Amino acid sequence: MDIGMMWMDDDKRTTLEEKIQRAAEYYQDKYGRLPNLCLVNLAMLDGEKQVGAIEVRPVRNVLPNYFWLGLKPTGVSQ
Repeated sequence: MDIGMMWMDDDKRTTLEEKIQRAAEYYQDKYGRLPNLCLVNLAMLDGEKQVGAIEVRPVRNVLPNYFWLGLKPTGVSQ
């Protein structure tokens, strides 16, 4: 993903899935479509995960409690 929306959520009372859903709803309201990729910090997730239609991947370059949402590049496997 080259371009996306950064979302911060450090609410201790909600699950990772709830945080991603909340961020995805905002993304959809703002950009008119649902994201299909969310990048999170390595410490937040062990391995890849699906939250609805959103693929969630742990990466090093996203800070804890931040979510980088956007669209997977078409025609390119990442």
